[in-house]
Amino acid sequence: MNSLDWAVLIGYFAVMVGIGVWSHKRVDNVSDFFTAGGKMPWWLSGISHHMSGYSAVMFTGYAGIAYTYGVTSFVTWSFPIAFGIAIGSKLFAPRINRLRSRLHVASPLEYLKNRYDLKTQQALAWSGMLLKIVDVGAKWAAIATLLSVFTGVSLNQGILITGVVTAIYCTIGGLWADALTELGQFVIQLLAGIAMFVAVVAELGDHGGFLGAWDEPELQGHGEPLVGPYGTIFLLAFLFIKLFEYNGGMLNQAQRYMATPNAREAERSARLSAVLWLVWPVILFFPMWMSPLLVESQKADGSDSYALMTEQLLPHGLLGLVIVGFFSHTMAMCSSDANAIAAVFTRDVAPVLSERARLWGDRSGLIAARVTTVVFLGLSMAVATQVNSPAFKDIITVVIKWVAGLMGPIAIPMMLGLLRPFRRSGPTAALTSWALGLLAFWLVNYPIHWAVEGGVPLEYQVSIPLAVSLVLYVLIGYVKPEDTPERMAIIERVNTDGDGDSAAAAAVPSPAPVRDQA
Repeated sequence: MNSLDWAVLIGYFAVMVGIGVWSHKRVDNVSDFFTAGGKMPWWLSGISHHMSGYSAVMFTGYAGIAYTYGVTSFVTWSFPIAFGIAIGSKLFAPRINRLRSRLHVASPLEYLKNRYDLKTQQALAWSGMLLKIVDVGAKWAAIATLLSVFTGVSLNQGILITGVVTAIYCTIGGLWADALTELGQFVIQLLAGIAMFVAVVAELGDHGGFLGAWDEPELQGHGEPLVGPYGTIFLLAFLFIKLFEYNGGMLNQAQRYMATPNAREAERSARLSAVLWLVWPVILFFPMWMSPLLVESQKADGSDSYALMTEQLLPHGLLGLVIVGFFSHTMAMCSSDANAIAAVFTRDVAPVLSERARLWGDRSGLIAARVTTVVFLGLSMAVATQVNSPAFKDIITVVIKWVAGLMGPIAIPMMLGLLRPFRRSGPTAALTSWALGLLAFWLVNYPIHWAVEGGVPLEYQVSIPLAVSLVLYVLIGYVKPEDTPERMAIIERVNTDGDGDSAAAAAVPSPAPVRDQA
């Protein structure tokens, strides 16, 4: 990087902070901070939903998969996401929006204490928060890895720089700041991605051109959709995992649905995000698929290949823009996660821990939300320094194994609890499926993995916990139905059409008194 690249990077940080400051005036209460007051346009919500699913892991971990295996990086990652969101646009997006518009909640998990009971809500809230700390830690480590390639700064310095800038704008401006910065980040990503695509296509003239390059020996097998550990079972597992994960199972995407004025707008938001996930990653992935022709990775997993190719092909200025694109992905996801976890803690957890939290007004609730956001980011940054330790292994292991494997047991009760066909499943089904799903993750990834020669294949490591939770949730619901009139009323309120075009969001009240429900 030279002075021009640094100017682009510093200018980007300044704009992000400026958007956060500008957004501050739009945040008057916790509804504004966590759900944009239900006033976010569907197109902004859709772009924000799309951007909040990216991170620099795409340009490190998934770049390594693309470098090693080729197009399977798209087939087993972004395609399942697009497919899942498309289904969720009808199945989940309208219902999640009604959680805010009809039940007046500010956290995706807030409705669970009435849908199930307080114990279930707390179990899902605490496990979801802990998982998100690890997940976001992996994202900080990914962007810091890229920054070290370009600038030579240490891993910890890179984590600190990106974390502090993100903390400033998302703490000041809440979800509005997240969405508006993600819109800017989408434009940057568009320019940077096209620049890299054009640069790589120009280099392919020496390798048979755009189509002929696929016949080069370095790309042997790169055109196969399912190769290596990413086979049919892995794809089927990810189709289910991403259906739950990207429609609200990881919490931050649920907020985008909640932020739109009504259920119809939430559905349009999801459809836009699905289209973007189907089309745009092809442009981003193509240079990665071609990378074995152009660079030689210095890491065994190929995770540095995209960064090396960027340095080699792009002139200064454009190099700075692509680096900004790396930052934009990670900051988009991490800021949205921070906002979601702040919502879960201040709305779901704090009222259980403290009587004072149940009496928070607009001002005290906002202060708590902002403090929680900073604390979450700090904890995730601390975890990021340990991502490459023996406990967590490498970045892509954290993202694929830990996040995909643990998400299912948390998301199953939350997401399926919205749907009428699962009305019989109550707190017993929810808690049992959650607990035994987590146990299945531990058994498959550790004791069983160590006992089996060659280890348990990756597709089973990530799919078995979700399958266990899903089967138990449904089965226990039929064996021990707990569909009380109160729970049925909650389900009917989020499943009934007829929202109209009203864009006004009811003010989110203070957290309800804590009580356990049978």
